[in-house]
Amino acid sequence: MSNNTNNSSNYQARGRYPPGIGNGRGGGTLNPNYSNRNPNYPQLQPPYQQRTAPNQPQPQPQPQPHPQQWMRRNPSSTEVEKTVQSEAIGSTSQDWKAQLAIPPRDTRYRTEDVTATKGNEFEDYFLKRELLMGIYEKGFERPSPIQEESIPIALTGSDILARAKNGTGKTAAFCIPALEKIDPDVNVIQVVILVPTRELALQTSQVCKELGKHLKIQVMVTTGGTSLRDDIMRLYQPVHLLVGTPGRVLDLTRKGICILKDCAVLVMDEADKLLSPEFQPSIEQLITFLPPNRQILMYSATFPVTVKDFKDRYLKRPYVINLMDELTLKGITQFYAFVEERQKVHCLNTLFSKLQINQSIIFCNSVNRVELLAKKITELGYSCFYIHAKMLQDHRNRVFHDFRNGACRNLVCTDLFTRGIDIQAVNVVINFDFPKNSETYLHRVGRSGRFGHLGLAVNLITYEDRFNLYRMEQELGTEIKQIPPHIDQAIYCR
Repeated sequence: MSNNTNNSSNYQARGRYPPGIGNGRGGGTLNPNYSNRNPNYPQLQPPYQQRTAPNQPQPQPQPQPHPQQWMRRNPSSTEVEKTVQSEAIGSTSQDWKAQLAIPPRDTRYRTEDVTATKGNEFEDYFLKRELLMGIYEKGFERPSPIQEESIPIALTGSDILARAKNGTGKTAAFCIPALEKIDPDVNVIQVVILVPTRELALQTSQVCKELGKHLKIQVMVTTGGTSLRDDIMRLYQPVHLLVGTPGRVLDLTRKGICILKDCAVLVMDEADKLLSPEFQPSIEQLITFLPPNRQILMYSATFPVTVKDFKDRYLKRPYVINLMDELTLKGITQFYAFVEERQKVHCLNTLFSKLQINQSIIFCNSVNRVELLAKKITELGYSCFYIHAKMLQDHRNRVFHDFRNGACRNLVCTDLFTRGIDIQAVNVVINFDFPKNSETYLHRVGRSGRFGHLGLAVNLITYEDRFNLYRMEQELGTEIKQIPPHIDQAIYCR
């Protein structure tokens, strides 16, 4: 504060308030030595004398652009003026926020899956301002529970094993710390994000690009089914963050094109799927190319035993986050309709006519049934796309992109689309074919009710499915009710 200790009582309020305004939250009395130079603010009246240097004319009020810019009382004084640095910083921090192109606020009802937070703000994590700009321009207002738990721990460099429900903000929970830790001046791959499907890779890389658009960070996506030559050419350019599927990333790494010796962070999204027999050998080989002090972050909604074995072998004292006090999302209402196989299409037609559908995803258990059902839905006069793993990758990408942008209301698909796909407008999921296990069921119904919004899941159950339905209710600890004659829109459209 001031060098003049005798006058310390005059400067009580300096830390937070401009000189002279000390009787707010900071305590203290009015400062008699305060001279306000802002013509828009009323000057203090006698007996408060304005202090000026001897033989110096009283300063004239100068027009100022910002009322909050407080200047020195006495330009000739040797005293170092620290008075309202925090005020000035506060003012500029509001200025940069005011200039952001923030999207319109989502006013839909949200459940406590995403609202039950500790009250943290993104600014509490001391992130780069450019990253904060990307976060707010993406429409994120405050961290969700998984983000509150995950971001500060990831920034410390600890390994993480995180379990949270579908659609509660897991992608941003690892993308934000990953982007924060990247040094754009060092042209090496510093973060690798592995995902199980090509569509999820495209979606995740897009989120990284949008959050990091004010940072000079180069994001690349690489998946099977695309040109290997193009990926090799791209890796000769700077890449800081690589998003991809395990097979393609391992292929490029073995060829010596993708250099991971400086990669400090490995993220595994949908970690349980990545540790299934088709992916686990590739993941374990990839880890051998990483430096020994790498950080591994694992995220999923379901964690079978394979994840524990992997964690014990590869994660060093991991921080475990479990936000799964219950398995199904609070905002999703689940019904079943008991039908014969030959009645399913008629039942679906009835649902289309009675439900208020923004967008729907309809799941079948085989590629053949996906194509047949899509054809039937189109014949009924409803707009419909379909997607499955046997389609050409370019065609898959186009369908995914167009459905995401609202070009069509209904999408028929296989379980290719159960993992991580985030389309906010989807409010209805229909299991045309009931899944065989509870994990698949959980991921399917999690395509609706994204980020705490409301959703509806309708299951068409045949005589053969009845035991599966009962078993899943037991395993997931949830109730799937019989569909009523009329469904209140308020439970899935608010």
